[in-house]
Amino acid sequence: MINGFTTASKALLARLTHSVQKHPKRITSVVATLLLTGGGGAFAVASLAPDASDLPVSEITYAVESLAANPVLDALESPGFSLYRSEQTRSSDTAESLLQRMGVADPAAAAFLRSDAPVRQNLLGRAGRSVSAETTDDHRLLRLTARWAQDDSGNFSRLVVERAGEKFTSRIESAPLTIGSRLAGGVIRSSLFDAADAANIPDSVAVQLAEVFSGNIDFHRSLRKGDRFSVVYETLEADGEPLRSGRVLSAEFNNNGKTHQAMWFQDPGAAKGAYYTLDGESLRRAYLTSPVEFSRVSSTFKMRFHPVLQTWRAHLGTDFAAPTGTAVRTVGDGVVEFAGVQNGFGNVVFVKHRDQHETVYAHLSRVDVKKGQTVEQGQTIGAVGATGWATGPHLHFEFRVNGQQQDPQVIAQQSESAAPVSKAGRPAFDRLAGNMRVQLSAAALVQQASAE
Repeated sequence: MINGFTTASKALLARLTHSVQKHPKRITSVVATLLLTGGGGAFAVASLAPDASDLPVSEITYAVESLAANPVLDALESPGFSLYRSEQTRSSDTAESLLQRMGVADPAAAAFLRSDAPVRQNLLGRAGRSVSAETTDDHRLLRLTARWAQDDSGNFSRLVVERAGEKFTSRIESAPLTIGSRLAGGVIRSSLFDAADAANIPDSVAVQLAEVFSGNIDFHRSLRKGDRFSVVYETLEADGEPLRSGRVLSAEFNNNGKTHQAMWFQDPGAAKGAYYTLDGESLRRAYLTSPVEFSRVSSTFKMRFHPVLQTWRAHLGTDFAAPTGTAVRTVGDGVVEFAGVQNGFGNVVFVKHRDQHETVYAHLSRVDVKKGQTVEQGQTIGAVGATGWATGPHLHFEFRVNGQQQDPQVIAQQSESAAPVSKAGRPAFDRLAGNMRVQLSAAALVQQASAE
């Protein structure tokens, strides 16, 4: 029986071997099916393994450093940055209002500013001074610095207040100003000063623009909406921050379709510099168009209703509205013919010029020259006031030719120009003019980009 079973088994294995060799893919599929459908058997086999809860357990202990005592985390949690803020002082500033505007919340610092003599003398109540503050991230003052320039010496003063522990110290230092330059431009919508304000150009630069081009442009009557200007001017900087504006270096003004250009240049043979066109012609004329820095004209050369006499009569001069004390300058070289009080003119100065030309400066609050004194163009001869027949502070200005009043604007614009750049200074002038042309082109692009 056993022999028969053995013989049958061998025969079956021989047939299986033959089938596998003859149909390998079919046999593989059958085996895969058996494995997939036989998972229960596998789980049944697995269930025969020992229970995990009956296995031996080993316990391992390892000491870990507390995160609460980690010096790295302590360093991350402590304040690690400072806050900075800059401002301009106001005449009404107190210690508290200044610090509050700069984001400083520090009663101890406010108390020090109130009690410190250098701070009271040079900072509180002083308008227009540049001040910056450095604070901790919880707004306690670390350092306060104020900067200002009191004169034209080329230096500026620096007031420094610093925290040292829980106390404060102050000191005043002096350092040289550095000169930079800025490009800007604007478009006339209503007035020159409105356009300058819109372009963040200081008023002092706008005044210089009007002065430079006054011989070619009547800024009181000839400006047109859409007129454009570009300017390059100096900035006087303290510790890298602009403190105030300086001289206009070059400018271009497009008025009513005509372009005017100017550049500051000091001829090697001249005692001081002057403005020239970029072709080298002088912009300085025999007479200035205004006896005060550019100001609003309150009454031009024409017929008007006299505010005091209450009658219509010719106004044979120009009135310049300006605050009392504003400097009045002579419009041209000459000799003082009269300086004193005269009827409705009040305090008045008469200056005699060549070619039977004479100028009159009336209603002055003070007179700074004497009869017979020689004066140069631009020299201060008095100050605006309201003496004589005046309803308010202003300057009454007349220009007389052979004793007859003439329109001072016309006379000034028709007067002859000074000499052009000398031959000796021409090479240096041409190099500077080339550089200024590039800068004015860049300023025009800045103006165009800001307008768009």
